[in-house]
Amino acid sequence: MNVAFYEKIWMWAAGVLILAFLVTIAVGVAGSALQPPSHVETIDPTKVWNDSRFKQRGVSVDERGATVIAVAMMFAFSPAELRVPAGRPVTFRLTSADVTHGFQIVGTNGNTMIVPGYVSQFTKVFREPGEYLIVCNEYCGLGHHLMSAKLIVEAAEARP
Repeated sequence: MNVAFYEKIWMWAAGVLILAFLVTIAVGVAGSALQPPSHVETIDPTKVWNDSRFKQRGVSVDERGATVIAVAMMFAFSPAELRVPAGRPVTFRLTSADVTHGFQIVGTNGNTMIVPGYVSQFTKVFREPGEYLIVCNEYCGLGHHLMSAKLIVEAAEARP
């Protein structure tokens, strides 16, 4: 066998690997349909303020835990202050009225992207009472650095 034969084998093997990578990427894109990896709940971003799911923003508490309904917009979160109970599951339901925003609860692993047209949702348990800063960690415009909110985790006996 000569050297040219081995070079051809390596060239064909490299070509097959590149083709396999491209097919894998194409299948991944087609399979996820370019949607966020979530429960994929959609919303019309032009009607967020009148949508029944986001009309009453704030915190609701029941025997199972708490639910936070909030809207991100340039350059604020509505509502800007949230009070939740410690030691219970808190489900955050978020959407955007304009552009892509981030939602990061500083000092925790609570973090998600808020994409217009979609409802982002995650659940977190805060073990200790305290105050947490919520910031937008996706650049959303000139006032991005001013976009924040406050999360107050209250001890169980402090809540009515």
